[in-house]
Amino acid sequence: MKYILASASPRRKELLKRILPSFEVQPAISPERYNDSIFPEDVAKSLAESKCDEVYSRNPGSVVIACDTIVVLGKEILGKPASEAEASEMLHKLSGKVHLVITGVCVRSSVKRESAYECTEVRFNQLTDDFIRSYIASGSPMDKAGAYGIQDDGVVKEYHGSYTNVVGLPVSLASRLIQECTTI
Repeated sequence: MKYILASASPRRKELLKRILPSFEVQPAISPERYNDSIFPEDVAKSLAESKCDEVYSRNPGSVVIACDTIVVLGKEILGKPASEAEASEMLHKLSGKVHLVITGVCVRSSVKRESAYECTEVRFNQLTDDFIRSYIASGSPMDKAGAYGIQDDGVVKEYHGSYTNVVGLPVSLASRLIQECTTI
């Protein structure tokens, strides 16, 4: 059976290796669009489903695994920053606050298509202007939802839930969905 990760994220690739020793990487190329009037959990699932369906359409008969991670502060959804200024704005908003990280996961095979989401509560440290400038200069925030990585020192004070979810691929959930979609 051919497995495909529909993501170019090196972090997702490393996490998926924990449960699948062999897979290809084929990122979805369509722009991410969502209806912001639906619940954030449904936004994350919808984005993952869209990526999964796109990659599956090019690889029928394969098992495609797709994810999308969003950061939710109050009612605002924070995706990946488009600029350093936007990263700075996001980090200032999140500084010292609790927010949610939601990852939608979709797995599709010739047997079935399943999707679900994982939600983790994260509390940021109080970040100084100097820390934020230095962190942005490192380049780390630029390809991550909410402009941060939980694995980066000094950003996260504590979290409740799945660590791998915040990194971008909730391993237990992905494993369960892969099993459901590959068992007849």
